[in-house]
Amino acid sequence: MAASDPVEIEPDYLISSDSHVLEPTDLWSSRLPAKLRDRAPQLPIRREDKPGATDPRDRLAAMKRDGVSMEVLFPTYALLQYGIEDPALQEACFRVYNDWIAEYSEATPGRLVGIPCISTYNIDHAIAELGRCKAMGLKGAQTWHIPPSGIEYTSDHYEPFWAAAAEMEMPINLHILTGFSYTKMARPKGVEHYRGSVELKLHDAIRILFDFIFYGVLDRHPKMKLVLVEFEIGWLPWLLQQWDYYANRFHDVNPIPIQYKPSEYFNRQIFASFINDKVGTTMIASGWGVDNCMWSNDFPHGNTSWPNSREVISRDLAHFNVTTRERLLHKTAAELYNLELAPPIHRI
Repeated sequence: MAASDPVEIEPDYLISSDSHVLEPTDLWSSRLPAKLRDRAPQLPIRREDKPGATDPRDRLAAMKRDGVSMEVLFPTYALLQYGIEDPALQEACFRVYNDWIAEYSEATPGRLVGIPCISTYNIDHAIAELGRCKAMGLKGAQTWHIPPSGIEYTSDHYEPFWAAAAEMEMPINLHILTGFSYTKMARPKGVEHYRGSVELKLHDAIRILFDFIFYGVLDRHPKMKLVLVEFEIGWLPWLLQQWDYYANRFHDVNPIPIQYKPSEYFNRQIFASFINDKVGTTMIASGWGVDNCMWSNDFPHGNTSWPNSREVISRDLAHFNVTTRERLLHKTAAELYNLELAPPIHRI
């Protein structure tokens, strides 16, 4: 990612483990194969984007306003394309996005880490696209966080893909708002809107994490890394505590196909991002999750802490020692995605 010379890193060197781009409004209508263009996803007309969200030439200036040195990038509109039910169309849409995010990231060398979108209807195609993306310098793989009926994460459908991702050292990223859950339907208005923002989002996260742990996916693939993106973290230690308790309580009468306690799989293979989670960071202060949780600013979305991320970090993390702050703010993300650290960016 950066020059090979050693980079002197400050304690509060920031890597956002979950930032976003806003795809150009004509990305798919102009780049999809001609036979698919009449089915291209329609993006809303936008009067104004935040600087750097669409044009990479402006990204560095936006990062300087927040004092962020590197960003791990996820899409915006491609998130909704995980609900596409036509495998060929989804594959083509994701291939277009992956080409574009590679171009976008290269426009600001050493600063931006693109996560490719991978369609997993056809696993052979998914593995091929994962290899192509790795060759382009992209990191990891984003798959739907809620699969369609019939190819749930509890099935054997994904086994070759998990093995390939582990072998390629490409972490699996599950981002909110992707796949076949409440996000596939129209977002409710009024009071019910809040049910999606909190309860349904959390339900999805718990449901999928259960599948990866209790059905033995992580046990069978010990080198695989799983990343929960934008679900926050405060709920995790309580959940893992309860899973450990019941896995032990019922082990003899109802054994499960895993060797270790559920929490041990989290400690070994699972990572989670947080934006603005005072409850979660309080739990980290107790010693939980230091090596598994990663700060993010969610730029340029509505939840973003930009351009005041350092104030939020100071509020929630000021009492941590330097070693813990370094892990939460950059080291874990750098190790997870195998990044070479670029020189620090100071906020202006």
